[in-house]
Amino acid sequence: MRREIRDRIKKALSKNHECYVLITCDSPSDGGDMEVKMSYEGDAALASYLLQGAQTIIDESEIEI
Repeated sequence: MRREIRDRIKKALSKNHECYVLITCDSPSDGGDMEVKMSYEGDAALASYLLQGAQTIIDESEIEI
């Protein structure tokens, strides 16, 4: 994701939410490497809670498949 787009998203999120976590990745290279970036705003404990909750949702959706 281009930096200016990511910055615009981060700015919009910070105006409307107590905390957010933004995770982005680029397409894999020919060698299979993928650049992953994460940023968050707000309380670190709350950001951790959001990530744990998201992981639970992903895990539950994989069980249903």
